[in-house]
Amino acid sequence: MEFVKPQPTGKGPEDWFNGDVWFDVIHAGAEPSRIRANMVRFAPGARTAWHHHAVGQTLHIVAGTALIGTRDGTVIEAHPGETVTCPPGEEHWHGATEDRFMQHLALWDGTAPGDDRPETTWLEHITDQQYNADRTRSH
Repeated sequence: MEFVKPQPTGKGPEDWFNGDVWFDVIHAGAEPSRIRANMVRFAPGARTAWHHHAVGQTLHIVAGTALIGTRDGTVIEAHPGETVTCPPGEEHWHGATEDRFMQHLALWDGTAPGDDRPETTWLEHITDQQYNADRTRSH
């Protein structure tokens, strides 16, 4: 057993996020582990660009209300203690509501050795219309 030396908090790059987003890498698995875990904090109104994960992603909401959108126009609200999974290849975005900070634990797997797909494929930024679409609760 060993303690992992923490990495400095990182600022989310503008190509991947609208607004202010910070993340702490909790685990960036070295082979044979491929698990990735980041604690991500979104300022009010901040959100990711559209993206998808080769092996899927799990989001566990820690604080605030998360908005999670899919290409069919669905935007769900998820609250602290709730967990949302995004299947492999599903294009989605996630972020904070316009008036509150949001924090989630993001979990995903890296691709297997020999799999040339990127872990995460980043796409275009979401529009204000997509962000402001009608929202539904996660249940």
